[in-house]
Amino acid sequence: MASITDPNMSDRFTSAMEETHNKQLQTYEEIIDMTTDLCQSHRQFVKSAHDTCLKKCKDDEMLFETIQTFKSDLVQQNVSLKGKRHALSEMISEIQQKEMQKDDIIQKIEKLKEEQARRKEFIHSQNKTNKDRLRNLQKARGVFQDHLGMEMRTILGKTQLVKGEKLQFVFRNINPSDQDSAYVVTMGIKEDGSYQIVSSDPGLECLPVLESRLQETNNLAAFLANVRKEFISQARC
Repeated sequence: MASITDPNMSDRFTSAMEETHNKQLQTYEEIIDMTTDLCQSHRQFVKSAHDTCLKKCKDDEMLFETIQTFKSDLVQQNVSLKGKRHALSEMISEIQQKEMQKDDIIQKIEKLKEEQARRKEFIHSQNKTNKDRLRNLQKARGVFQDHLGMEMRTILGKTQLVKGEKLQFVFRNINPSDQDSAYVVTMGIKEDGSYQIVSSDPGLECLPVLESRLQETNNLAAFLANVRKEFISQARC
């Protein structure tokens, strides 16, 4: 160990102090540079974080606006869907009503077909009956006209009792004192095919009875014969 009284000791100490000071200064510089780098890095980090946060906020705002738009669209869609459901319900109800009307119309058509078939059958039956009646009339006309001087006429109805054509039977050779004097009975045919006596000239009190018997027997020749008898009986009184 050097003696403290060594004249070079002060220089060496000073040199050592300067060297130590320089090292500390260098260390401080390194610390300052490191601190500066750290500050710069921190500022860059903070700026990056700030930019990131701003971008995140904008993205969140856009997302929020999108969510609000979706909510508004959803509300409108719900309103539209509710209206469509109501319209669909009314349409279904209308279709059901039309189906019921269709079934009712089909039933009515079936009834009309059945009624038409019955009418057709009735008309066929009436035609047959009328043909039979026509044959009877022609037969009776031949008998009475040839042998008893009876004349048969077809006239148009003028009363509300019987509408359409009517038959008029004119009897002669009734009154011995006036062979040409006409005795007339007028009759028609109802819708059901039955005979209907309209009038007689001169009037016969028993005409309703004769008409009733005609309805039961459907024998026109016998009816005309009885009418002639009544006219003869009345003319001789």
